Amino acid sequence: MITSGDNKHIKNVIQLLAKSKVRKEQDSFVIEGIKLFEEAPLDLIKEVYVSENCDYRSPKLDKVPHEMVKEEVFRKMTDTLSPQGILCVVSKKHWTLSGILESGKERDPIFLVLETVQDPGNLGTIVRTAEGAGVSGIIMNNDTVDIFNPKTVRSTMGSVFRVPFVYEDDLKRSVEALKRAGVTCFAAHLKGQRSCYETDFKRPAAFFIGNEGNGLSDELSAMADELIKIPMGGRLESLNAAVSAALLSYEARRQRLSG
Repeated sequence: MITSGDNKHIKNVIQLLAKSKVRKEQDSFVIEGIKLFEEAPLDLIKEVYVSENCDYRSPKLDKVPHEMVKEEVFRKMTDTLSPQGILCVVSKKHWTLSGILESGKERDPIFLVLETVQDPGNLGTIVRTAEGAGVSGIIMNNDTVDIFNPKTVRSTMGSVFRVPFVYEDDLKRSVEALKRAGVTCFAAHLKGQRSCYETDFKRPAAFFIGNEGNGLSDELSAMADELIKIPMGGRLESLNAAVSAALLSYEARRQRLSG
């Protein structure tokens, strides 16, 4: 049993939770709680820590080596207010833009292109919603929040392991690759003329989603094949980034399911 907060493994977990730089260096991140442990692929799990007071047992836990941790030490290494007593270090899963585009050829794909989305909870919700809507992949610029941020990971509810995503140095180049692959690009924009409910999304489509405060940059907006709008009542000008992504993704899914 680990009984000291000075243990090198405990210190490393704390660093992984706190610093994106450390996560990049080690190509690893931390997941907490029963749900995420059960969702994590076995081949990605590197280390498992269980609180001495945790009464959780499962066949999966029996398949992986795990360290028991004294309760007060476990609380120091967790990012949650009410920890469930299990925490893991897992390897990151990697995709490439070319691989995502290739896999999307099997059906009419839906892609999300995120520009500088900053809120960890927003990004996690987008990833989780993307899985539900059948999105083929998420493309993000490097100014978008780290998808392996602990809050983001929790918000995905396990979808972080299943939804393909890439961070790209140059979104313009990525959009050009989408277009070469026959994907029509739509930007949710205040200047959009046509409603998303009047637009044909049955073809391969990508939706551009911008920063929570500033929206899409002029440069990226100009690359869209069409600016579209999400109809809103009242005096609202825009919606939360995660809500916008959900509405557009599910409208595309609805159109495809309705034939």
